Amino acid sequence: MLNVVEMFSGIGSQAKALENLKESSGITYEILNTVEWDISAFYAYDIIHNGNQDLSKYNDWSKEDLINFLNKHTLSINGKNPVSLKYLRTFNDIALKKIVCAFQRTKNLGNITDLTIDILPKDIDLLTYSFPCQDLSIGGTWHGNNSGIHRTIQNRSGLLWEVERLLLDLNNNNKSLPKFLLMENVSNILSASHRHNFEDWKNILTDLGYINQVYTLDSSNFGSPQKRLRTYMISVFCGKNILKINAIKKYFEDNSLTKNTQPIKPLKDFLRLDYSIPNYLEEANRSTPNLTLSRKKIEENNLFIYDILDEKEVFSKTIKTITTKQDRHPTSGLVRYNHKSFLKMKYRNITPRECFLFMGFEEADFDILSSNNFNIHKNKQFYSREKYERLAGNSIVVDVLNAIFKQIYQIKITFNI
Repeated sequence: MLNVVEMFSGIGSQAKALENLKESSGITYEILNTVEWDISAFYAYDIIHNGNQDLSKYNDWSKEDLINFLNKHTLSINGKNPVSLKYLRTFNDIALKKIVCAFQRTKNLGNITDLTIDILPKDIDLLTYSFPCQDLSIGGTWHGNNSGIHRTIQNRSGLLWEVERLLLDLNNNNKSLPKFLLMENVSNILSASHRHNFEDWKNILTDLGYINQVYTLDSSNFGSPQKRLRTYMISVFCGKNILKINAIKKYFEDNSLTKNTQPIKPLKDFLRLDYSIPNYLEEANRSTPNLTLSRKKIEENNLFIYDILDEKEVFSKTIKTITTKQDRHPTSGLVRYNHKSFLKMKYRNITPRECFLFMGFEEADFDILSSNNFNIHKNKQFYSREKYERLAGNSIVVDVLNAIFKQIYQIKITFNI
């Protein structure tokens, strides 16, 4: 059994991978808590992993009861800024009930900045922390953002140091530290601009009794037809047990995940090109941008992963990284598409459904989430196409997590951790 706490849990790639391992290898787990302030993310997590909601338990809750519950926590709609009480009041009662239900069913502890060790569960086997990447990513650098993870910088990526705060509090109060930690972030964390701050973090963990194994892994080496390079760090608590430290270091040397080379799954299996299916047609139309000069440049300078005008209808082997926005340059990949309107481009972007599939989720996951979309107020749905794309782009490729969690479990049973 792996007892897990997911910090910055998003839509639950970690839980998805753990469920895969349970089905394939019989590895059991329990998600003790999640930690997520983004309402759009934790609602998606709830629906994907827990299914349709039963809101009957909230029949006696007034709108003020619902708002007061949510207002106890620092929450966000866009993952960037706290949502205001004034804005929450514009939501209808059903929307508020759905959000409260999702918060409770995901055992969410809310914003990490509000979290104290008193409400953390005991005996955590695995704590995952995929903290925000926008202040580390190359995309941020293009826009002049080089703030990174320096501990004095008050930014989203700097929330890494909230994990430090909690671990130090556990240690200083003689409480058990998690047996394993798993970090995930952009590979730019290892660049010259940020490496010294990352080394600072690693040294803190070493002082606490962890050994750290850093991997920079491309999801295409784990079967995914997506080129997505990310840095992961597995930290194993060994205390001062030198024999265990040396043995686990040797294990990592002999079983490095950088050697992984699984065959890439066919890209065509991830694209939904049968437009006789109404959902696929509607999604394709919504993902076709308007005809503009900037889109023409995108068309000229980006890869067509499927081109029906080509005699062979060529599929690429992989796409580029799924980002939080598809209508951009560089894009993940273009699909030739003949929209009926002459005011539209003759290509479409990868649809939200396809984004979820490329991240390792199943079509049923997207179906149940989209069928549980809701109006927050008149004529405004909670999830837009852009918001689905952001959820997928902020996620972690499940195929890679499958391999990482399998290795963590093997270390746990091999070394009795």
